[in-house]
Amino acid sequence: MALPSAPPAQFNFAQFLIAANNSRKDKTALMDDVGTLTYGGMADQIRACAAGLRKLGLKREERVLLLMHDSTDWVVSFLGALYAGVVPVAVNTLLTPEDYAFMINNSRAQTALVSSALLGTLTRAIALGTKSIKHVVVSRHEDDLPPFHTHFKDLLASGTGPSLPAETHADEPAFWLFSSGSTGHPKGTVHTQGNLYWTAQLYGKGVLGLTSKDMVFSAAKLFFAYGLGNALTFPLSVGASVVLMAERPTPQATFKRLMDYKPTVFYGAPTGYGGMLASPDLPTKDHVALRLCSSAGEALPADIGERWTARFGCEIIDGIGSTEMLHVFLSNAPGDVRYGTTGKAVPGYEVQLRGEQGEVITGHNKIGDLYIKGPTAALMYWNNREKTRDTFQGEWTKSGDKYSRDLDGYYTYAGRNDDMLKVSGVYVSPFEVESTLVQHPAILEAAVIGKVDADGLTKTKAFVVLKSGQSLTEEDVKAFVKERLAPYKYPRFVEFITELPKTATGKIQRFRLRDLENKKA
Repeated sequence: MALPSAPPAQFNFAQFLIAANNSRKDKTALMDDVGTLTYGGMADQIRACAAGLRKLGLKREERVLLLMHDSTDWVVSFLGALYAGVVPVAVNTLLTPEDYAFMINNSRAQTALVSSALLGTLTRAIALGTKSIKHVVVSRHEDDLPPFHTHFKDLLASGTGPSLPAETHADEPAFWLFSSGSTGHPKGTVHTQGNLYWTAQLYGKGVLGLTSKDMVFSAAKLFFAYGLGNALTFPLSVGASVVLMAERPTPQATFKRLMDYKPTVFYGAPTGYGGMLASPDLPTKDHVALRLCSSAGEALPADIGERWTARFGCEIIDGIGSTEMLHVFLSNAPGDVRYGTTGKAVPGYEVQLRGEQGEVITGHNKIGDLYIKGPTAALMYWNNREKTRDTFQGEWTKSGDKYSRDLDGYYTYAGRNDDMLKVSGVYVSPFEVESTLVQHPAILEAAVIGKVDADGLTKTKAFVVLKSGQSLTEEDVKAFVKERLAPYKYPRFVEFITELPKTATGKIQRFRLRDLENKKA
């Protein structure tokens, strides 16, 4: 396929979206828990938000903290900042005041835009010794506010009148996302105006085939790279409609949106799909209007994909992306889904597998480190030169993931670099064992780490979460895996727990399980 042309050197993504949808001003762009916003209304609010931020004294390239639940105000805040040339720092809504204090100090954010429900947490964060915040703008707050606080609606009202977009460059720092912390160390990842354009062109249009006829709903939140593309960049680039949800994406909350709004495209993560399939409230195909589903965050177990397709008659397009590359760069494609794999390189990207000495692996079914080359790589990790140099290596970005490639060119996930286990001198992928475990009808989810036995040798240990009302013994679990995998791969140790530690994207935090195991030793 022919690749899209690059954006012009002078490029403002918010203005690009406004211009792209100028002919559909009356069409619904966004639907959240309290109302709707048309494309014309969204454009007006973006301009007003930009002007309001400028009136607060914010200058080009200064940072603003964006701590909001998914809503029309989130979208307007993000795009309004881009329009003004101000840099939004979008952060996870599930963190602690200490986390936010670090992020404020790290970014030197001058203003915070915050949902009313999160104002108390932000106030505690600011009280921990942050020095840069000069103003707080609060979304959907009904009560009076203290000094230096402004209602979001008043910010918009203050910015009425003509407002021109900042003359930003496509390669200019535009926004930050913090890495999700699957390795325990979130980093401020700096992206450009042009990166948003490229993800929409290469994946939103090129792979998912989104059009203005689609209505989309993402369980992944906007502050994640995956969710940002799903529910903002991709649909708004083609004039589609978006369903936004502030609450956590529980199976029941997700089912309600799938049945009430009838979205045609749904984006989730493997944990979420597994939880929905296990729910007694799972709707039937006749109650939804899905034509396509997407999964990222971790590799999708084949069993989950097959059961979902059998239930709803639509494919789950599994892919892998990262905060560093902004969205998915390796993916299955509609009509070419091979469950159990992550597909092939998205057109516009190149991928390589490299060995322990950095050599390129050209053979098949060999595990190597995954590297990516493409136009959406971040500029840097803020104030972290050492890690920046390690991850962004010239044109190539080191993913931190291990993969293998089969004879047909499909890539299969083998785990994070720091998760791989060497058992009896042979590498074992935790994900391969986990994918086998969740095929058991009594097991909801599982995580596998290495445990040193009494002889000082590393063996696999499985942490298993059972479905409600189910019971298994340790020997049941071992026998199930022995029947399906090579003998050295079965878990020598099994521990039943009620839930696995995860990031807010649903990624299993195996390092927390390793820490827990080390404390027992």
